[in-house]
Amino acid sequence: MFLTGTLLNVATVLLGTLVGVTLGARMPARMQSSLTTGLGLFTVLIGLSMGLRIFTDPSVRAGDDLAVLAAVLIGVAVGELLRLHDGLEWLGGWFQRRLATGERPSRIAEGFVTASLVFCVGPLTILGSLANGLTGDIGLLAIKSLLDGVASIAFAAALGAGVALSAITVLVVQGGIAGGAFLLRDLMDEATILAITSAGGVILLAVALRMLELKAVRVASFLPALLLAPLFVRLAAALRQALSA
Repeated sequence: MFLTGTLLNVATVLLGTLVGVTLGARMPARMQSSLTTGLGLFTVLIGLSMGLRIFTDPSVRAGDDLAVLAAVLIGVAVGELLRLHDGLEWLGGWFQRRLATGERPSRIAEGFVTASLVFCVGPLTILGSLANGLTGDIGLLAIKSLLDGVASIAFAAALGAGVALSAITVLVVQGGIAGGAFLLRDLMDEATILAITSAGGVILLAVALRMLELKAVRVASFLPALLLAPLFVRLAAALRQALSA
């Protein structure tokens, strides 16, 4: 079943959130703050490792880095025109208004938005969902499920029960990729994965800036870059071929 890995991931996020919320109620505020800082710093490392691949991977060709940069910049412009971040914040606020339990108003929305982005922009999301959809193999998503489960404990301890709502995002995003894997199999070559991974690294760095309270980046506005990056890298390849002809 092509949703097996995704459902496992959803289960670990929900279980991790339950554990985190239970522990969080007994944690002093300074420990919750330190947990968030630790997650933020680790997210920086993941984002850098992903983003720098466009400069270090041996398969990268001249102009690919500029193609990803253009995808990020144009993607942000598109995201702002579509008001994606406002929409995601509104959705988190909608949940907050209906599920509020005395927490300060922004915690459920912040937990939902932050966890959704962290859990859904990494390379394991794409590679694991494709493998599950094409062959039924859940190996990569099983690894991701374990990582997300551990991360959701720390997120929930620091940000509250809103982290559980990210399970909806995981279900929609990973389930959508897995469900469409058969149709996308000819498009997901090495260059496409690399472009998406690099753009995803930039987005994770933006998430880390929010978690570390360094800058309130409107992260969801960057999401169109994940779609534009592979298109722009292919355009760069076509341009190189035309110039060398």
